[in-house]
Amino acid sequence: MKVLVIGGGAREHALCRSLSQDPAVTELHCAPGNAGIAQVATVHPVDQLDGAQVADLAVRLGAALVVVGPEAPLVAGVADAVRAAGVPVFGPSAAAAQLEGSKAFAKDVMAGAGVPTARSYVCTTAEEAAEALDAFGAPYVVKDDGLAAGKGVVVTSDRAEALAHAASCMVESPGRQGRGSVVIEEYLDGPEVSLFAITDGTTVVPLQPAQDFKRALDGDEGPNTGGMGAYSPLPWAPAGLVEEVLETVLQPTVDELRRRGTEFSGLLYAGLALTSRGTRVIEFNARFGDPETQVVLARLRTPLAAVLLAAGTGTLDQLEPLRWDEDAAVTVVVASEGYPAAPRTGDPIEGLAEAEADGTAFVLHAGTRSGADGAVLSAGGRVLSVTATGADLGEARDRAYAAVDRITLKGGQHRTDIALKAATA
Repeated sequence: MKVLVIGGGAREHALCRSLSQDPAVTELHCAPGNAGIAQVATVHPVDQLDGAQVADLAVRLGAALVVVGPEAPLVAGVADAVRAAGVPVFGPSAAAAQLEGSKAFAKDVMAGAGVPTARSYVCTTAEEAAEALDAFGAPYVVKDDGLAAGKGVVVTSDRAEALAHAASCMVESPGRQGRGSVVIEEYLDGPEVSLFAITDGTTVVPLQPAQDFKRALDGDEGPNTGGMGAYSPLPWAPAGLVEEVLETVLQPTVDELRRRGTEFSGLLYAGLALTSRGTRVIEFNARFGDPETQVVLARLRTPLAAVLLAAGTGTLDQLEPLRWDEDAAVTVVVASEGYPAAPRTGDPIEGLAEAEADGTAFVLHAGTRSGADGAVLSAGGRVLSVTATGADLGEARDRAYAAVDRITLKGGQHRTDIALKAATA
């Protein structure tokens, strides 16, 4: 099987790593890829938002499967273009990807499906936003209605800050994927859980839950980011959580979208809050999450290609149950200086081979590129995802941080408390 992965971040590197270890995959390609992905796949300089370019590349390569990683190409209709070219694709249509592309659309789908979520208002004026904030009270939760690379949400007790973010979300400008509207909702208490599910539009197969860390600094302080680390499994999660979410959230959502004529196939991501009033959906994504993918795939023993192909060809009901490693996995994100506000790029990264030398950890590239002299340079805010497995979270965590300590990046930053509470509970 020839497989083409679209994207160039740590999520795509994790996908490529797992696919490269699958005996069924005879050729692995990625567009546009990054310096790390180039070590396990042939990379191609294709605009990942251009459906025609991606479809043409897939046809030229003779790909048996295209896996679309990031949300922006999905919302742009790249999966539609690939399907139209007759190539199986893992990833929802542009219409179905609005489940992530528009928070308002997602709320409407959840209402139709009877999915438990936070009460919310969709606002298009400053006056409406102010009224919604006052209706719910602090802490205020303000969400950009469009794509925001995981950083469109502000949770604050400062009303002025909440109003300012709401105003920025309602500004429509060229190149911005916002919608001129903002979603303001009630605050959900309790720990958060990320749960992925693979679906072909009818059958839904949940993966293992994970938890990520959105704030930039230890103790969940600092600005919101795309994610600074993750771990799996969750020893504190209630028994039967996955089955409950499958029954009350995932399957009803997939069924509702199919009822609307907007079949969703690919990866459905549910961000959940385990509140004092029960499990509630915080948000949906239409693709694998980053950095949770890194730890979830590190524990998956079932070869990945056949699972993704089954979702893309409507045969997921024929798949055998997924097999999982009992070991734990921890990912620590190494970010560049100034992230998330103004990330510095172009700095050399050293110690990558040393980080992987003892075989207990591996490094997934996010924002990297190859320099003229063969050096690996930083090229984004989140630069690396350092992932390790171990018999338990404590061992996996120790191994991940030992590997991080071997890497040198000028001004690089990382949290030191990823999985700490869970490992020491």
